Amino acid sequence: GRAILFFVATTAVAVTIGIALALLIRPGDYVDATNLGLASVVDASSGAAEAGGVRILDLPDRVLTLLPSNPLSSMVESNMLQVVIFASIFGVALVVMQRDKARPVLDLLASLQEVCLTIVKWAMWLAPLAVFGLMARLTAETGPQALLGVLVYVGTVLLGLLLMLGVLLVVGRVYAGVSPKVFFGAAKDVMLLAFSTSSSAAVMPLSIKTAEGPLGVRKHISQFVIPLGATINMNGTALYQGVAAIFIAQVFGVEIGAAGLILIVLTSVGASIGSPATPGVGIVILSTILVSVGVPASGIALIMGVDRLLDMSRTVVNVCGDLVACIVLDKLDHAENEERETTERVNGT
Repeated sequence: GRAILFFVATTAVAVTIGIALALLIRPGDYVDATNLGLASVVDASSGAAEAGGVRILDLPDRVLTLLPSNPLSSMVESNMLQVVIFASIFGVALVVMQRDKARPVLDLLASLQEVCLTIVKWAMWLAPLAVFGLMARLTAETGPQALLGVLVYVGTVLLGLLLMLGVLLVVGRVYAGVSPKVFFGAAKDVMLLAFSTSSSAAVMPLSIKTAEGPLGVRKHISQFVIPLGATINMNGTALYQGVAAIFIAQVFGVEIGAAGLILIVLTSVGASIGSPATPGVGIVILSTILVSVGVPASGIALIMGVDRLLDMSRTVVNVCGDLVACIVLDKLDHAENEERETTERVNGT
């Protein structure tokens, strides 16, 4: 319970930092949407915004629409957040079932996952060429000025990741007594591997080794918290999604009110928790968040070219969040055990 509460709280803080920076810096204002060749999309988004964005009174209805009434329809319409919620409920049902009865479905889903990953790999091989063509045409038509907004967007995300890393270091210092110098000295190899692989899952064995070695976390804590964190603790990913959603909304001139910002926080936290620890998945989950607030998902093409660099950077923050969670929860558990032993000793005497 403490671990999940820690992950959800830090993820919410991360996406809030991202949204605040995007609203303050406004990187989308540096991009002229009319020169992107997506005029019809811009007009449509403007019309949707004028028709009324997400209002506070609409928020309960919007939250209710996240619950899938027809899972097959959600899949056909590419409503990914509804698919994630249905998949979570379906997964819990499989867990509580008898293993022998659930095994055929698990085998089928494993095969489907491999098929989907293979298709995604093909798409990712083609994506750099497609993005290069898009940016080359855009630069030729509008000049280098068109790239300024993307650079400001990258700077905003990196600044947000640095701030979130600072928050994690402060939490580790205050609640576990681990200084930033000690933490960086212990975690430098993990951070380097995370930056190079862009996968929390790939770093997991080294994260466990680092937690149990230099950071002194007990084995039963590290081997529970880090695998769990690699699945649901996506601080960097949530921050990136918050910045990207606001950036694309600014590019297309979609005004997002207070209710829309709350919805972005909720969907970012939920989607980051449900996203797998594999490279490039953040850009896929982002489309869910954009659709939830009425922002054209086609704007993702603007940030595809720089996503790999940001993916590497946000993975570093993700794994650092796992390690900080380890040292904090280990400290709390140790203090609780000492208090219990003291109480039992006093009662015994």
